[in-house]
Amino acid sequence: MTNNIIGFDAKRIVRNGTGLGSYGRTLVNDLAQRPDLVLRLYAPDQGRDDLRSQILERPNVSFCYPHGGRLSNSWWRIKGVVADLQRDGVQLYHGLSGELPIGIHKSGIRSVVTIHDLIFLRHPEFYNWVDTKIYAWKFRQTLKEADHVIAISECTKRDILYYGDIDEGKISIVYQSFAPRFSAEVTDEQRSQVRTAYQLPERYILNVGSIEARKNILQAVQALPLLPDDVALVIVGRHTSYTDRVLQYAHKHHLEQRVSVLHGVPDEHLPVLYAMAEAFVYPSVYEGFGIPIIEAISCGLPIVACTGSCLEEAGGPDSYYVQPGNVEAMADAIRHTLIGAEGRELRIENSKKYIRRFGGCSVASQVADIYQRLL
Repeated sequence: MTNNIIGFDAKRIVRNGTGLGSYGRTLVNDLAQRPDLVLRLYAPDQGRDDLRSQILERPNVSFCYPHGGRLSNSWWRIKGVVADLQRDGVQLYHGLSGELPIGIHKSGIRSVVTIHDLIFLRHPEFYNWVDTKIYAWKFRQTLKEADHVIAISECTKRDILYYGDIDEGKISIVYQSFAPRFSAEVTDEQRSQVRTAYQLPERYILNVGSIEARKNILQAVQALPLLPDDVALVIVGRHTSYTDRVLQYAHKHHLEQRVSVLHGVPDEHLPVLYAMAEAFVYPSVYEGFGIPIIEAISCGLPIVACTGSCLEEAGGPDSYYVQPGNVEAMADAIRHTLIGAEGRELRIENSKKYIRRFGGCSVASQVADIYQRLL
């Protein structure tokens, strides 16, 4: 390709601290290393300064915003952005979070959409009824607009084929990559600062992500009484009503001294929190991929996750997987990941080898190849 102009839906890049935002920022930064691509990031507003600044400043990367009020900005993202894409000479538009603007197909601009999961169809009990209807409509509308679909796992591809009307040949599986900071060495000074800032226990297992019923972190809390008394659980995520439920359970069962919930953790502290933990627990009932698992492995942690979705794809064969709801099995798996457990270091080493397939340059190359085929 020579100087192809690629547009991106950048709403999540500037607004979401984890998940979809991390996916977009990591992918764009990796693609920006290719001088043959001009990347234009279309966002409804500037979002958060700390997130927007994670996009590396390069001559081939720029942000684009609409002109108008809040309502106008929402409509711009749904449909109005197409006129701006045409004006800017964009040849291909990539919807990074499962959506494409209405009319992109008729405009003649080629399009790719990344679909992360269809949990709202697979497990609607975790969503508001109205939201599931809106999400389902957007999903089917997006399939009509898209020239190609990227699924972030085999699990997500199966769900797309099951719930959507699409030719399998239009779907490519491209796994997510993780940010380079999770592979960087953590200094003793960083460890001391972060431990003091959050009053961290000496020994803890870690969980990072949205704190909601689907993520099922209560199962890990319930496993704590079956673990050594000096092992605590540190949960990192935004406060929700489910957070209150978890803390109420901990208080009722006299576990409040062993459960810490951290909100508003700066991005630069996350790798340090990972590095000081003994293990990472991710008991989610259903995921499209589970990027925190990859981040944890990159930081040298063994993994305990749940079966039933894609987490085995993310964590590989040397992690532990238990059924959602099986507290005893979760406690047993966590015991096998704690420092001193037999085979722990070998499993960590093998898992690090496994996640090399998720390296940023490899993922960006696969995505760029899809662009090239479409153009």
